[in-house]
Amino acid sequence: MNDQVKYQRLPLIFAFKDTSSYKDTYAGEIGTVALTAHLLKPRDSSNKTAVVFMHPTGGGSYLPMLNSLAKQNIDTVWCDSRYRGTDSALIMEKVLIDLGNCIKSLKKDHGYEKIVLGGWSGGGSLSLFYQSEAENPSITETPAGDPINLIDEKFIPADGIMLIAAHESRHRTFTEWIDGSVINEIEPENRDIELDIYNSENPNQPTYSQEFLDTYRKAQIERNRRITAWVQEKLTDFKKENENNREFGFVVHRTMADPKWLDPSIDPNGRQPNWCFLGDPKVVNNSPIGLARYCSLRSWMSQWSYDYAKGDGISCAKNISVPTLVIGNTADDGITPSHTHNLYNAVGNENKELVWIQDANHYYFGQPEKSKESAKACHVWLSKNNLI
Repeated sequence: MNDQVKYQRLPLIFAFKDTSSYKDTYAGEIGTVALTAHLLKPRDSSNKTAVVFMHPTGGGSYLPMLNSLAKQNIDTVWCDSRYRGTDSALIMEKVLIDLGNCIKSLKKDHGYEKIVLGGWSGGGSLSLFYQSEAENPSITETPAGDPINLIDEKFIPADGIMLIAAHESRHRTFTEWIDGSVINEIEPENRDIELDIYNSENPNQPTYSQEFLDTYRKAQIERNRRITAWVQEKLTDFKKENENNREFGFVVHRTMADPKWLDPSIDPNGRQPNWCFLGDPKVVNNSPIGLARYCSLRSWMSQWSYDYAKGDGISCAKNISVPTLVIGNTADDGITPSHTHNLYNAVGNENKELVWIQDANHYYFGQPEKSKESAKACHVWLSKNNLI
């Protein structure tokens, strides 16, 4: 087929009513959610399948992969969640509602008969979370204990899932990245020197011993759990005061300190050392763009809590029954191979396939041929499974 199919980019808006006890996004009409989206539609397309991408917070309408899919004659949609650009108050269960309404509208208003979820990066665990709740709905409250009935949403299950450069979940990934050296959240400069990977005086330096890594991973989980316990205590205190909707904003310092950024022998691939997909990890560790830098109590419980967040790609993958494609990039500077393998192995459906794009980075930035190769793999898989 022609690898250079021309396409048009069409703006879409999906608007729906969503009543909640408090507003957690800035401005806009109270009680109404309006999602912006782009449909990349090949010229003269009569396709009845749409590949739908959503990320909890990221806007990806212009990612190279979307253009490449459209050039493969695939109708491709990127829909932003209500939390695009800021995750400080993000509730993952509400993002599922956003994705569900996007899918309903594409079927009802735009005539698509089949939907394939495109789970890019953080959209991978989101797609698995959605499909799990669409096939086996169960959630009636958020991890913070607020009512949210996803059973009544009657989500339409997707017909297939493509996981591309996807990580296991926001909370698993965040816990791998959080700085295990921080002793006191109020005084983040108070750190355990033997766990501070960016301190030149730390006796533990790359290549790290397995003993150090085990100690460090344990400290990361313990730090996550300390924050969670503090969050739960705050929420409990508010409820005792009959302030059920009260919130509290806070900062989580030092959140990009995974030893693998400094030691490429950990979960090895073709990434460069002392680097991550956001730049120099030592800088990102303290920068405003770090994961979970700004949080609310409820957003912490829903997104980042190691023990309570429900949007877990590994556990959700076990519950899906539709064909699944998993694509990993061998030079990914954001998602390392263990995440790709673990997601693939977790998929409970036997109709699954694993594809590797050699020497590709996380976004395919500066790598148009890698983006094309990945899109071709998607087209082959979609055709093989009668999804286009």
